[in-house]
Amino acid sequence: MIIGVLKEIKPNEYRVAAVPATVTEIVRHGHTVYVETGAGIGSGYSDGDYQAAGAIIAEKDTVWEKAQLIYKVKELFPEEFKWMNKDKILFTYIHSNAHPAETDCLLDSHVSAVAYEDVPDKDGHFPLLRPMSELAGKGGFLAALHYMQSVNGGPGKLLANVAGVERSVITCLGCGNIGLAVAELACGFGNEVRILDVNMNVMLDAKKHLPDVSFMISNRANLEKCLRESDVIINGIQWAKDRKDHIIYREDLKLMKAGAMIVDVACDDEGAVETCRSTTHDDPVYREEGILHYCVDNIPSAFAQTASITLANATCPMLLQMADKGFKKAIEENPYLRAGMTCYDGKLTLKETALKQNRPWTDAEKLIKVW
Repeated sequence: MIIGVLKEIKPNEYRVAAVPATVTEIVRHGHTVYVETGAGIGSGYSDGDYQAAGAIIAEKDTVWEKAQLIYKVKELFPEEFKWMNKDKILFTYIHSNAHPAETDCLLDSHVSAVAYEDVPDKDGHFPLLRPMSELAGKGGFLAALHYMQSVNGGPGKLLANVAGVERSVITCLGCGNIGLAVAELACGFGNEVRILDVNMNVMLDAKKHLPDVSFMISNRANLEKCLRESDVIINGIQWAKDRKDHIIYREDLKLMKAGAMIVDVACDDEGAVETCRSTTHDDPVYREEGILHYCVDNIPSAFAQTASITLANATCPMLLQMADKGFKKAIEENPYLRAGMTCYDGKLTLKETALKQNRPWTDAEKLIKVW
């Protein structure tokens, strides 16, 4: 199969779907890899690095035309829609729920598509999403470390354990991959770290690995205590877009102490944090009710090389199943890939998007019996 690795076109997106080591592995399986000129520059990889790994370097149009399987990081943008057709497979973060025009393109073109973010494992976790969640959590803490500095408009607090100085308090909302990543790094710096969650079993399990963290049930009393005492609140809880309630309301910001800040890694506009609105690396922060907010929606791109390596490590085995067996056989044999399939031949197979966008839905379990 011919695999195409494209240079991402989203502003401030420096990641690449395949690093040279990934190309080597794909070529070892007997496949051809085309890499767009300059695709890896943002992650520290030259065209020569990819050539040495066995890739063919080509201009954008050639990669799109030649590739049978498109290997990307971000969702399709309108200028990329024209390349979709029935003979291609798309494997990337699709985020179809949030992009109706992209969904239109996928269905109208009859392309076959699998979304990284929707592929589960046997435990119900999302292994192709987890690497980016970990980086986003750790990057969120590093952002707080940066904006707490006086030279960056902060109160001048070092989020670390310094002799003779009271430790800073970092509170994470959610005991998932983001919260645990924050806690690991924040604890390493010697901060007092708290995690709020509603699942006691999840917290008991996490406590085995992070004994210095305070795990607290997420209720109103504990939330208010953390709001009053924390120097940084970091949200890692994704919020359904149809929910109208919040965890932290605008009024709650008045409970926070002067100089405190909120880092919303989940970045759902008016989501778990009512005052959250997505920002960019170019314009990352704003204030609401005197509280600094950092809500960059693409934190991992700031650590592009690390992000590209860990993402490729996670996605490459799935890609090889589709390349080695062919799309249909891979989908038939792997129920997790099947669960991550967004669409096939003009049929929307991701139920969540069908409900969100009021579209007809086709059950993939039934589809594979008749296709």
